[in-house]
This record gives sequence, structure tokens and C-alpha cells, in this order.
Amino acid sequence: MTVTWEELGWERLADGVGRCRLPDWDCTAGLVLGADAALMVDAGSSLDEGARLREGARRLAGHRVTHLALTHPHFDHVFGAASFTGAEVYGAYGAAGTGALFAPGGQGRRALRADAVAEGLDARAALEAAEALSPVRHEVRGEQPLDLGGGRQVLLADVGPGHTGHDLAVLVPGSPDVLFCGDLVEESGEPQAGPDAVPSRWPAALDRLLELGGDDDALYVPGHGAVVDAAFVRAQRDALAARFGVSR
Repeated sequence: MTVTWEELGWERLADGVGRCRLPDWDCTAGLVLGADAALMVDAGSSLDEGARLREGARRLAGHRVTHLALTHPHFDHVFGAASFTGAEVYGAYGAAGTGALFAPGGQGRRALRADAVAEGLDARAALEAAEALSPVRHEVRGEQPLDLGGGRQVLLADVGPGHTGHDLAVLVPGSPDVLFCGDLVEESGEPQAGPDAVPSRWPAALDRLLELGGDDDALYVPGHGAVVDAAFVRAQRDALAARFGVSR
């Protein structure tokens, strides 16, 4: 039985493209449907949340999620990743390297778990997600096209550093173009700059997003909050440059 995006609590953004605003941290997860494949953008904050996203995506696509793009290594975007069994996992260049939060074992995963618990995630759920965290198998350096079948082409772009050292954007060309920005752009609050942020490079990362999405009718999907336009991204870029004293 065919279901609509709205029936599952998702927001349809364009033909075959939508997103789900998750509870608690108001984090966005995106979905892009092709004829032969389905791409999830970010995976939620726990294995249970990831499983709910996986099931919703399966019902919309008619098959399992085949590709998973993680926009950056923060728990509210990656802790559901292990729920997408068999999916090819993509991240920005360097995300899978030594010391990165996606790297198996070591302090990276412990730091993610501690941050999740500090932010209010149940300790057991945080432990389970950290131990099961799917590693990034495909690191995107520069730009990488992805063919999902049926004429659906997606562009993965390493646009950071900025919000973190490893920020990935996902451009879905269409009418309109849809650009998943991760937490490089936030609408529901001021952009958060934690200890892994690179403030001096953040405005330039937003310039790169604007190059990808353009100034016309593109939809810019932030990591948290409502969908915005290019004018919003430009204003946030200028505010970040002023906030961090970055000369442009």
C-alpha cells in the first residue's frame, strides 16, 4: 500500500525528496528516492530513532535504504547509523581517519557517548549506539556524484571544516534544488560552535553552500529548524563572520 510523506510525519520538499524533523533535538534527517536506491541523510540520535527512520524510509521507497550520508560527527546525527544495515556510509574526507569520531574504538566514541548523555540521552541508549556506530566506508574529498537510478543524481560535497572538522553537504538537483546543509546552517537557534568547530573557516563553508545551491529557488535544509532560502544562509554567514571576527 502506497503511503504519502505526510502520513508518516515527514515533510515533502520536492519530487522524491523529503525530510523528517526529529523530536528532542529538532534534528533533521533527509531522504532521497531513486528508481534503484534510497539515500538517507543523517540517522538520528539513537538506534531506536534510526530504526524508526529506516522503517519510514522503507515504506516510502518500497525497499531498504541503500546509502547513508552523515553530514558531521555529532551524536544527534549519527547514533542511529547502525540501524541501516547494509547501507553504504559516506562522510566528509577525514571523518574515518585516526582521531575522528567515526573511527572504531578509542576516545572518539567515548566522547560522543559522553556528549550524548550530557545532552540528555539515556545512558544505556548512548552506550549501545556508540558501540554499534557504523564506520564511514566512503570519504568524500571535494565532490562525489551518486546515481540513485531513474535519472536521480545526487552530489555529495565536502564543504567544511566549519561546524566541525568534517562537514558534508548533499545537493539534490531538481525543481527546486534541495541542499541538505547539516549543522553548518541552523534555523531554530544560533549556530552551535563546540570544541570541534573551526570558526575561522565556517563563513567560507557557507559560501561553498551558496555556490552549490545558488540564489534562485533552492531549498536549504538546516540541521535543525525550518527550511530556509539563500538569503537566510547569506545572513547567517555574515553573522558568523562578525561573531568570530573573520575578515571577508
